[in-house]
Amino acid sequence: MIIILMGVAGSGKTTIGRKLARVMGCPFYDGDDYHSQANREKMARGIPLTDEDRLSWLQTLHNEMKVWERESPRTLLACSALKQKYRDLLSDRITVRWIYLKGEAGIIRQRLRDRQGHFAGPDLLESQFLILEEPVDAIRVDVGQEPDIIVKQLLEALK
Repeated sequence: MIIILMGVAGSGKTTIGRKLARVMGCPFYDGDDYHSQANREKMARGIPLTDEDRLSWLQTLHNEMKVWERESPRTLLACSALKQKYRDLLSDRITVRWIYLKGEAGIIRQRLRDRQGHFAGPDLLESQFLILEEPVDAIRVDVGQEPDIIVKQLLEALK
């Protein structure tokens, strides 16, 4: 099974994913690591990615997920997966459990301002909220809480 932590930039996907993977004793991958250099540069300039920009990234992730599913009983992936069609592509013929890290724009915007060394900054947040299609089939968690509390809630929900 692949457990995907999804949400807008700054929602805590990487932070929560790393902590959760450590507790669960399973591999963790960050979808951002699979973006092309062109996509990274575009986002660093504050330009939102288009569906076309995302397609090869999502296909690469899907191919990797097929490998991870064979190699480990559980794997965690941080991936924005903002639209249902992205989630459909990622989960095609793969067992996926979705976790939606949901938060207020103001809290997430401040996190992005405070974040250092990441190509996705606060300029992208509005566009992400505009295209976000909230999942109906996901574990939902409020990202306004401390990460350790979120991890505890997720462990309980994943039992």
